Amino acid sequence: MTRVSIVTGGASGIGRATVDALLASGGSVVVIDRPSAELHELAKLDRVLIVEGDVTDAEVNNAAVSLADSEFGGLDAMILNAGVPASGDIVMMPIEIFDRTIEVNVRGVLLGIRAAVPALRRRGGGRIVITASTSGINADPNMWAYNTAKAAVINLAKGAALDLAADAITVNVVCPGPTETGMTTGIKQVPEVYESLRRAVPLQRWGTAEEVAAVIVFLASQASSFVTGAVVPVDGGITANTGQFMPRELPADS
Repeated sequence: MTRVSIVTGGASGIGRATVDALLASGGSVVVIDRPSAELHELAKLDRVLIVEGDVTDAEVNNAAVSLADSEFGGLDAMILNAGVPASGDIVMMPIEIFDRTIEVNVRGVLLGIRAAVPALRRRGGGRIVITASTSGINADPNMWAYNTAKAAVINLAKGAALDLAADAITVNVVCPGPTETGMTTGIKQVPEVYESLRRAVPLQRWGTAEEVAAVIVFLASQASSFVTGAVVPVDGGITANTGQFMPRELPADS
């Protein structure tokens, strides 16, 4: 049986890499994302259907689940990847930015879970995978809003994992570290910041969207059937470090 997944924020970055990996494994995918040229390109692929909209709209999430049911025969995995960044002074940043960060990164995930659970129950169980961040495990300077949202969604996932275990629905979280995506393109334009982040990674490089997607796809698969409530860093070792010392530089020829 072909496995059917929904991927939010699937038009670019980690989401797009996840869609590509799911298709390569023979699966079918419904993608939720805001209108874009990238989303329309996805619509041309076999075994891909798209829903244009914002994940903070319950009807958008429900429409994707209905599409998976009607066109692909059901739903096996809900991959809640959509998110927005935020940075700014804790006193001066407009509260509207904080509200939007929570709305997309937490409320949007909750709406996705609520939409998916009835369909997963009908399937006899399934997978929910959430993209959080290492910034939800520990904090970053000037990123308090993003830290708050990603920490909240990690504990939301743990609570959901407990509540849905009796339905054979697993809920897990992937926490990327510095990853080469469209969202991080701006950082590459500031070489000292880009290099500082690279140096903070024990593996001494940025990750790729494909590396994160590989972990997401495992957690969305039948192979992960005894994994739930897990928070999996895909960060080159950043969260293994206390932060007191910089990681050792790798030899230049490694």
